Amino acid sequence: MTLPPDNASRSPGGPVRLLSFDLEEYFQVEAAAGAVAPGQWDSFAQRMPAVVERILERLASRGSTATFFVLGWVALRQGDLIRRIAHAGHEIASHGMAHTMIHRMTPRQFRDDVSESRQRLEDLSGQAVLGYRAPTFSITRATAWALDVLVEAGFAYDSSVFPIRHDRYGVPDAPRFAHWAIGPAGGGLLEIPPLTLRILGGNMPVGGGGYLRLLPLAVVKAALHSAARADRPAMIYLHPWELDPRQPPLPMSRLNRFRHRLGLSRMEGKLQALLERYRFTSVAARVEEIRPNIAERFVYGG
Repeated sequence: MTLPPDNASRSPGGPVRLLSFDLEEYFQVEAAAGAVAPGQWDSFAQRMPAVVERILERLASRGSTATFFVLGWVALRQGDLIRRIAHAGHEIASHGMAHTMIHRMTPRQFRDDVSESRQRLEDLSGQAVLGYRAPTFSITRATAWALDVLVEAGFAYDSSVFPIRHDRYGVPDAPRFAHWAIGPAGGGLLEIPPLTLRILGGNMPVGGGGYLRLLPLAVVKAALHSAARADRPAMIYLHPWELDPRQPPLPMSRLNRFRHRLGLSRMEGKLQALLERYRFTSVAARVEEIRPNIAERFVYGG
C-alpha cells in the first residue's frame, strides 16, 4: 500500500496524532467482570507496572508523548508509577475509580467517581487533569447524561464515545472525528473518539484494542494518513495488558477469551512500528490547537 507524505496536514504543528493508554490491570477488563469481582483484585499479582516501564522507554526513545487514562484503583496502589509517568512529560487523565461501566452508576455515583479520581490523580501527578475516558467506552446515548456531569466537573475533553456498532458500547451515527458532544442538559464538551475508517457506509474501528491487534498495520497507517489529509485528530489507544502475552489466563467465555487474547504476541511490535513511523503526542499537548478548529456539534441526548 502506497502512503502519502507524512506531512499531509494544515495544522501548524503537523498532523495531530494522539496516543493514549488505559492504565488498568488485565484482570479488571469487562470481559472478566462476571468471573472476577473487584473484591478479588488484590489477590492477583499486578503485572502492569513492568509493562508501563517498557512503554515509557519506547516513548522516550522515539520522542513521543502520550495520555495515560489512569484507573483510580491503580493510582491508589502505584503512586510512584503515576509520578514517574507525569515526570517523563506525559499527560495523566482519568479512567474513573473502579472500572465500573457508566450504565451501572447513577449520576450522583458517577459524579463522585470522577471527582475522587480526578483529585487523587492531581495530587499524585501535580498536573491538572483535563480529560476522561469511561471504562469500556460506556458513554452511549443511554448514558449521555454523563457528558453533562463531566462539563459540570470542569473536564476539558472526553474520549469515551466510539462511533461504531458493538454489543457493549458505541454510538454508530456519532461523528468519527473530534467534535462538540452535547449532553441532554445542553452541556458541551470536546469529544475525541478513537480512530475509525469509513467503509461501505459504516465505521470500521481501527484505532486500538482488539481492532489494532487484529488488523494489518497497513490498515491502521492508511487510517492515520486519511485523518491527516482531512486535517483531523487521530486517536490511538492501547492497554498495557495488551503488551503482556504471558499474562495468566482468566475465567472467561470462549468469545471473551478470544477477544481478550487475540494478537497479544504481535501488539508490542505494532506499537514499535507506529512509534518509528509517526510522532505521537498527548491530548494535553495539542488540545489548545484542536479546540478552536472544531465546529461540528452532535447532540447525544434530549
